[in-house]
Amino acid sequence: MAWNLIFWFISFCFNIALLVLNFYQLLVLTDLEADYLNIYDSSSRINKLVLPEFLVQGVFCSLFLFTGHWFMFLITVPVTCYHINLFLKREHLIDVTEVFRALKREKYFRLAKLIFYLLLFLIVIFRLTLSAFNSLSDEDDVLHLF
Repeated sequence: MAWNLIFWFISFCFNIALLVLNFYQLLVLTDLEADYLNIYDSSSRINKLVLPEFLVQGVFCSLFLFTGHWFMFLITVPVTCYHINLFLKREHLIDVTEVFRALKREKYFRLAKLIFYLLLFLIVIFRLTLSAFNSLSDEDDVLHLF
């Protein structure tokens, strides 16, 4: 039962990383829109984080696949496929020359992903709490046997 708790804690850490990466990208785009950052700085800040976000999402999805958590795997597959599609089309990086043309769209997609990661965060928190409760209640039962 402790493995289940460790698994959900690792999932919790991955989910926090995805939330932070996505929130920072959305914040940089908002600062660009408000003219607090210049185009080059904002594009380079976001482009540095795109591949790590894709990798963390891929590992997160693969973790659910290899551990047999099918429902969570099916929830995370669409975002992973979206990331793979962006990467294969070479549309994953923000172009400095066309950043203002795609600003609304980029903000919209990152906001949608942030909402998705928040909903996933709630599910992972619930499962982590449930695993901790089950792990603690199993230990209490074992101690009463001796």
